[in-house]
Amino acid sequence: MTEQPRIRQAAEADIPRTGEFYDRVVLWLDSTVNYPRWIYGVYPSRSFAREMTLAGAQYLCLEGETILGGFVLNTDPQGEYHRGRWSRDLAEGSYMVLHALAVDPAARRRQVASRIIRFCAEQTRSAGYAALRADIVPSNLPARRLFEKNGFTYAGDADLGRGLAEIPVFSLYEWNF
Repeated sequence: MTEQPRIRQAAEADIPRTGEFYDRVVLWLDSTVNYPRWIYGVYPSRSFAREMTLAGAQYLCLEGETILGGFVLNTDPQGEYHRGRWSRDLAEGSYMVLHALAVDPAARRRQVASRIIRFCAEQTRSAGYAALRADIVPSNLPARRLFEKNGFTYAGDADLGRGLAEIPVFSLYEWNF
């Protein structure tokens, strides 16, 4: 019987392969359709994986020792979330934010991203946070469908003050508890 994928925090020893995982995903996106507009070597990158792992925010979805998915879960919106049209006005730190959700191309259509979202929702709820939030590139239709089918509500588009000329606004999603 095949082992069920499990999710855990990335450890310092995972940093090299987490960086390689993100590189592999971004290169694959570049060869197909790069919906999130990620940039190889910039975001998400090896240095990003290192920073997030050392901060305790990088997580991995594993089957055996194979990385099926990776993501960051923390309280840092990496921008000005107060500009959003959220259903509830929550102070930074009272909600969790899901970032850099990626699935290995070989694991597509295996519900890895949905498993990750359920994990994030449970972690957020059980830790007593008021909501789980995320932001995506507005044209990222697969991410829109993923979030909406897994319990998130669209909260409009906003300029988060990230200073990215190629992505002036982000589509915001929330799941309130």
